[in-house]
Amino acid sequence: MARVAMVTGGTRGIGLAIAERLKSDGFKVAVGYAGNEEAAKSCASKLGVMIVKGNVGEFGDCEKAVKDVEAELGPIDVLVNNAGITRDAMLHKMTPQQWNEVIFVNLASIFNMSRQVIDGMRERNYGRIINVSSINGQKGQMGQTNYSAAKAGVIGFTKALAQETARKGITVNAVSPGYIDTEMVQAVSPEVMKSIVAGIPVGRLGTAAEIAACVAFLAREDAGFVTGATLTVNGGQYMAA
Repeated sequence: MARVAMVTGGTRGIGLAIAERLKSDGFKVAVGYAGNEEAAKSCASKLGVMIVKGNVGEFGDCEKAVKDVEAELGPIDVLVNNAGITRDAMLHKMTPQQWNEVIFVNLASIFNMSRQVIDGMRERNYGRIINVSSINGQKGQMGQTNYSAAKAGVIGFTKALAQETARKGITVNAVSPGYIDTEMVQAVSPEVMKSIVAGIPVGRLGTAAEIAACVAFLAREDAGFVTGATLTVNGGQYMAA
């Protein structure tokens, strides 16, 4: 029987590529989204996956989403916590709203979603939780104290939960992308883009498919000896020890 995977923030960019890859690998896939109805309908039509709407920053929304997925597809075996937003500003200009929105969507969501599936995974002695962090959570980024703090927190959460669940057959890992050729990155000016690429040793942006391939590996049954790891995928731009 096909295993069930859920991807948050899965209707565009990296999330969409992850959903597509997992679907092609034989998973039954559910995709979470916050509000872009057009992208959600396109994703469902293109991939033939279940879509569920909700704010991952709200515990109740996550609880409902997981219940809906499990009622239709079955228990969730693989959770990919991909949803994220940016609200960039220098700290001396950052508002509490900008801080809180990023912390809740990018970090609190990891707890909100993982908490919904962890009991079932423990009962079945199997699970894969894959959290999407960022190069800026590893090295920091000016103008992104909120985002960098949240994404660094994702890595700490990953390491701690991996220790709690290792003997239950549940692996918990993070994937930390660098600059990826998505809509968000494409929106920057050509001048800024040139400087970004100049700082990447491989000389190009990454692709969403390359991130999806890393997630797909960690989602496999035979990746059971990999847990608590952070897989950095940034073209050599930042080499973590």
